[in-house]
Amino acid sequence: MIDVTHQINAVTRTVGTRTLEAGEARVVAISQTYNTDLDDLWDACTNAERIPRWFLPVTGDLRLGGRYQLQGNAGGTVERCDPPHGFAATWEFAGEVSWIEVRLTEVSDGRTRFELEHVAHVDDERWAEFGPGAVGIGWDGAAMGLALHLASGEQVDAAEFEAWSATEEGRRFFTSTSDAWCAASTAAGTDATAARAAADRATAFYTGVPDQA
Repeated sequence: MIDVTHQINAVTRTVGTRTLEAGEARVVAISQTYNTDLDDLWDACTNAERIPRWFLPVTGDLRLGGRYQLQGNAGGTVERCDPPHGFAATWEFAGEVSWIEVRLTEVSDGRTRFELEHVAHVDDERWAEFGPGAVGIGWDGAAMGLALHLASGEQVDAAEFEAWSATEEGRRFFTSTSDAWCAASTAAGTDATAARAAADRATAFYTGVPDQA
């Protein structure tokens, strides 16, 4: 489906914190540069007809102040919109509210960087259990889907992706992204042993292979 090693290395991952009115929040950030221009990447990220080609079907009003709903996943409100450079929205799922911020930056002729930050209040116990990989691995999957779509212009087949995820190569992708998030967490100051344990549990969740720890 894709060169796993190349895709893993094409993504930059960071972990940090941000102080909000309600207190300190965790920030999980991912970025990748794609071989497309700014306007095309903006369209891929905001056009309701294109978003399902690489991510999930979406309904709602995709404009400032509008509500959106991703099929089987989060919904929320578009809180900021600056076409074609970025947007921010709430990310509401399972009774909890977090926030996503997307920034698009033209880095050269025909190449554009996609950056996404997921900001959430996460209690220490849950963070210790799964670490940044709890959401980071999913965003890695989205970044890969976007890469596949932009490379071909076609829709990523959801059934094909699900089948691929269960293959050895698919499991290697999820394991490698989990390892990368472990490294990002350690770089942010997390105890290495705790970061490794959390990453192993996140890997087990995404691959279906029980944690042996």
